[in-house]
Amino acid sequence: MTLTPPDSALADSVLERLTELYPAAGDPFRAQEMVAYMKGVAPFLGIRTPERRTLSRTVLKGTARPDEADCAAVALRCFALPEREYHYFAVDYLRRHVGRCSSGFLPVARELVRTVSWWDTVDLLAAHVVGGLVHADAALAREMDGWVEDDDLWTARTALLHQLRFKADTDTERLFGYCLRRADHPDFFIRKAIGWCLREYAKTDPAEVRAFMSGNGARLSPLSVREALKNLGARS
Repeated sequence: MTLTPPDSALADSVLERLTELYPAAGDPFRAQEMVAYMKGVAPFLGIRTPERRTLSRTVLKGTARPDEADCAAVALRCFALPEREYHYFAVDYLRRHVGRCSSGFLPVARELVRTVSWWDTVDLLAAHVVGGLVHADAALAREMDGWVEDDDLWTARTALLHQLRFKADTDTERLFGYCLRRADHPDFFIRKAIGWCLREYAKTDPAEVRAFMSGNGARLSPLSVREALKNLGARS
């Protein structure tokens, strides 16, 4: 990790509780199943999501509301631990508290996107954390213009997906422009993201997505087209 977590008494307390409760609830056999399902991206303790979130509530019981430095410290320190459940805790924590973070949190979010990268953390960071920051400060959209061109596919995927929850606030020029700019990308995760962000916006404005696909569908991969049109009942 290239970013150093800031000092935070809150993070000290949270991490102490977390690293005591999580390992005690782990199941080595389940951990191996989870490693296999996630293609070996990281080791697991073997805690199912419902149990993990119950434990997380215990970890956080009585703790103060974090400020931006606390959020950065908790997230960066969790992502520095090897087991994936700690990364999930960090993502859940940021989803809950992203509204307490300023535009200056974006470099931390980028660090997390690029750390032990896989869809299970990246997609939530994209839609809820990076998306939350951009929605609160439209000037950050210019940062996304750079991210979508990044050689790191997870950074580019984040830019494609960051407007997933924007609905009527979606910047369609950027949405459609990003899809076309990465249309020839060979990776499955980029092609899937192109279709996903189009399919999601189609829930808000199906006619606009259908019109975009009619004029540009031939430029997209078959995977992107299938995903984009999945709920529109039409083909470009």
